[in-house]
Amino acid sequence: MNFWKELPKPIFVLAPLADVTDAAFRRTIAKYSRHTRKDGTVGGPDVFWTEFVSADGLCRATPEGREKLMADLKYTEEERPIVAQLFSSSEEYMEQAAALCADLGFDGIDINMGCPDKSIEKQGCGAAMIKNPKTAAAIIRAAKHGAPNLPISVKTRLGYNKDELEEWLPLLLAESPAVVTVHARTRKEMSKVPARWERVARAVEIRDAFQSDTLILGNGDALSLEDAKLKVSATGADGVMLGRAIFGNPWLFHPDKDISNVTLKERFDALIEHTKLFEELLPHKNFAVMKKHYKAYVNGFDGAHDLRAKLMEQENSEEMADILDTFLKTNR
Repeated sequence: MNFWKELPKPIFVLAPLADVTDAAFRRTIAKYSRHTRKDGTVGGPDVFWTEFVSADGLCRATPEGREKLMADLKYTEEERPIVAQLFSSSEEYMEQAAALCADLGFDGIDINMGCPDKSIEKQGCGAAMIKNPKTAAAIIRAAKHGAPNLPISVKTRLGYNKDELEEWLPLLLAESPAVVTVHARTRKEMSKVPARWERVARAVEIRDAFQSDTLILGNGDALSLEDAKLKVSATGADGVMLGRAIFGNPWLFHPDKDISNVTLKERFDALIEHTKLFEELLPHKNFAVMKKHYKAYVNGFDGAHDLRAKLMEQENSEEMADILDTFLKTNR
């Protein structure tokens, strides 16, 4: 079943960010962004994405290594619909991993064709796919073979060293993915230049000229839900994927809550809960991964700098919670 066809537009989804939108943070977001709409339905991100996971690793890793990768595919029912993001340049492993994700109950599968990490590109994956369109097409077909009942989507960029949208997007559309998410920068540009949302508008035009049913989502520099709505209005995109704006703000997808109108206690409570979930769900990961969130949560108020410095010295949630509690008591 293609759940994408059932979603009301515009669609606002959570970006897959490595070592950020892990199982612990997604569960935190699901809780704090949850709200009841006027029609009685429950809102939050319209779609959740996992971090990207190596299809090759899922198929070839040792039992211990595979267990770690499987932790990245943990999810709760509150996160539905949820899409598993995979990367591979092997048709065989992509097909097997897609079948696994279908067995795990995911609602869809997304193929990463945009990551600029050099170690990923050395495997012929991520943004390197843009340079190998035949392989990219074969990988989409392999995912469809592995999970014939799930919608397959692609997240990519405007091009590799230059903007190749006019040539690259039609090649993807020819494979009829359910969704193409366009990060409005090239691989060469990384995130060093402003996202060019006029190119997302052009992607919509290309899709329409192709008479394709594929949805187009834009990605890059969406600062808030309101900003995302403006970008949809300006481009005609079917929706927006929000990424860096989620740092320190699990309320991002809540229409009435924001980091600007939650109390310091609410912010600290969310951080403590997030950290405890990290320890519970991802015990194999270095605690330093969690610390990258501290600057985002603990920011914009008197004493934040010194408080962050203290938190950086801690190695577990209990120590961190004590420091936050002391700060609240002494700064009433």
